[in-house]
Amino acid sequence: MKQERIVAIDQGTTSTRCFVFDARGMVLGLGQKEHEQFFPRPGWVEHDALEIWRATQNTVAEALQAAGDGPPPAAVGITNQRETLVIWNPKTGQPWLPAIVWQDTRTKELCEELAGDEGKDRFRARTGLPLATYFSGPKLRWALDHTPGLRAAAQRGEVFAGTIDSWLIWNLTGGIQGGVFVTDVTNASRTLLFHLEDLSWDAELLAALDVPASVLPRVVSSSDRTPWGYTDPGGPFGVRVPVCAALGDQQAALLGQGCFDPGDAKNTYGTGCFLLAHTGTKPVFSRSGLITTVAHRLGDEPACYALEGSVAIAGALVQWLRDNLGLISSASEIEALAASVPDTGGVYLVPAFSGLFAPHWRADARGVLVGLTRFSTKAHIARAALEAVAHQVADVLDAMRVDTGLTLDELRVDGGMVQNELLCTIQANLSNLELVRPAQTETTALGAAYAAGLAVDVFGSLAELRELWTEDRRFRPTFDPAHRQRERSTWAKALERSLGWVE
Repeated sequence: MKQERIVAIDQGTTSTRCFVFDARGMVLGLGQKEHEQFFPRPGWVEHDALEIWRATQNTVAEALQAAGDGPPPAAVGITNQRETLVIWNPKTGQPWLPAIVWQDTRTKELCEELAGDEGKDRFRARTGLPLATYFSGPKLRWALDHTPGLRAAAQRGEVFAGTIDSWLIWNLTGGIQGGVFVTDVTNASRTLLFHLEDLSWDAELLAALDVPASVLPRVVSSSDRTPWGYTDPGGPFGVRVPVCAALGDQQAALLGQGCFDPGDAKNTYGTGCFLLAHTGTKPVFSRSGLITTVAHRLGDEPACYALEGSVAIAGALVQWLRDNLGLISSASEIEALAASVPDTGGVYLVPAFSGLFAPHWRADARGVLVGLTRFSTKAHIARAALEAVAHQVADVLDAMRVDTGLTLDELRVDGGMVQNELLCTIQANLSNLELVRPAQTETTALGAAYAAGLAVDVFGSLAELRELWTEDRRFRPTFDPAHRQRERSTWAKALERSLGWVE
């Protein structure tokens, strides 16, 4: 049996985790550390990139120690929160400003200005994306316009701008001592600066957003047999390990779920929800508010594409109930509280805290809680929160069925929230499909490990990876069509209240 080990760094919105996997995809060691969220103004969401780098070093050391004695890692793969932007000085290693998180909406007016008379789909044919605050290109333009001295520093070669994968790879491979500055095709495809079919930075888009190409990383495949660089022996690995794989977190989860063929679909329930359906080697452009993205590119093979529907607030809604309203003291309590009532008692919650993402793309939407009576309790609100997550995913599934023409009878699910079996049951009922939860739910990190393992022949092929995927539980729908239709229609009315908000 193969003894090789693969390290996967999973840098997420609320925490950084590091996994050591064996050649069967089993976890040998894990390290995890949360990082702080900053909300300096309404709509602004920031991270401290240096805190994230420190957390990465700590979690790598923790995971390697937990894995125990064994051979040094054969490779390291990175997976990351995708549209969060880090801008730093490569000569000092210091960020120029706090990292601007994917949930941040400060670029709303800029996106409206860029849309002009052509509308939010101005760049969709080139990028697969609408003009929205979600993506990192407008964040970079905003930073260049609003950070004193940043444009001049860019002209002096003192600015690197990239997503979290670029920041971590640069630091892991030496930082100011010669760190490698790259990003993979999946992360690049989330910038509004990248041509989806040419797989390169687009000169027309760079000009439109007034972004200099010199600040951007070199674009590479998601998995490369030729390493981009090696970990610094003076860093947390202690040895030179090939750095040869990176994917945005949701594309990594698609790979980790074994969704390698057109029509395969998965949904990750994390801070937000991210539903991806593999569409093959040709991009499928949405007519229903979804985005087209690169699913992965393995070595020199053709890139594969996916349709994606992104929901901004899912697990973050449970955090809000805990931290802002105090309805629960820990996230794990919500399932029992919600299950203590048979339904929501007519309460509906639309968590448009960062506007609404797919399929609506309305940055002006606001959260609403409707249907309250004296009968309403915190249990009804808790259940409404779980249903809100499921309804938002059902909206994306409806759009995906229109765009692909596929039935999508089965959805593979992962992420922290899928341990909540009430949520899985609600989702199956509202979406009228079977939810399949894998035995290995750490699919995001696993996808990064798969990509790294393919690069160094720990894994021989996608067929071999497909055999490693196993099912844990299947949730089947039980609602009759009339019941489902009533629930979905009432949700649509609540959604109208959110979309009709007037500031």
